[in-house]
Amino acid sequence: MQSVINSVKGTALSVAEYLTPVLKESKFRETGVLTPEEFVAAGEHLVHHCPTWQWAVGDVDRTKPYLPKDKQFLLTRNVPCTRRCKQIEYCDDLEQIIETDGDPEGGWVDTHHYGVNIGGVEEKVSEMTLGEAQPTNSNVVSSSADDDDEDEEAADMEAFEVSGMLDERDKYTTESVKPNKDKKEAFSEGEIIKTRTYDLHITYDKYYQTPRLWLFGYDENRKPLNVEEMYEDVSQDHAKKTVTMETHPHMPGPPMASVHPCRHAEVMKKIIETVMEGGRELGVHMYLIIFLKFVQSVIPTIEYDYTQNVTLTS
Repeated sequence: MQSVINSVKGTALSVAEYLTPVLKESKFRETGVLTPEEFVAAGEHLVHHCPTWQWAVGDVDRTKPYLPKDKQFLLTRNVPCTRRCKQIEYCDDLEQIIETDGDPEGGWVDTHHYGVNIGGVEEKVSEMTLGEAQPTNSNVVSSSADDDDEDEEAADMEAFEVSGMLDERDKYTTESVKPNKDKKEAFSEGEIIKTRTYDLHITYDKYYQTPRLWLFGYDENRKPLNVEEMYEDVSQDHAKKTVTMETHPHMPGPPMASVHPCRHAEVMKKIIETVMEGGRELGVHMYLIIFLKFVQSVIPTIEYDYTQNVTLTS
């Protein structure tokens, strides 16, 4: 039933996005949204400091005219995922309400912050040095009018912290990509953990005027994961609600897991305010680096964030 609801909502949002005019005037500091130009600027900063991410072009028939033809979305490949979400034991000590909007029963909740909670990130953000991201070595190889329904509690996203389409997708990237060999982590002699990998995409959502994260997973043999297997790597509070299977806006093929962007602007606005309260300023070019941090709790076992050492200063 939930999949039917999501399908109907997806169709409605496609129509709404088509009718929504392109944002021209910057409202980053006021509301936490981005213009297409600001999305590209933030993407350039991410690619420069985290070269595991690269720009991709997608299907030429699905090119968005408000974005550069060679910079339609961002892509990183072979991101490791060594554990399933059910292996992360949940307890109240790991829960922190991020944004309440005056409602003690609701808000944006981080249930897997593990010391990288929103408060911790806010403190780090207020201490960071703009433009000094330090990418680390990784095994990742890359190319580049849902109104938050009142009956969908999972829209309060926990934050801060296909079919063989791989070859088909490679041709859509701005650079050719050769995936890494299957990653296997040896913990002791004779003990090997078979690691899943994910391809992650960041697109610009014209309706919500924010970035949107997409995921597609593979097992240790590079066989595409099915829908239920991908949901195993999503926080169960968000599976089929905040995270749904939808059609990629730039590419054909089977549905991909997508983190719904309905609360992204609110969280970013909160972060901007926190930085400003500390007497500093968060530049729009840092948007995607911060964005990747606050969606981490939705997919806590997918190890894509290599920007922990990024810092901000005034």
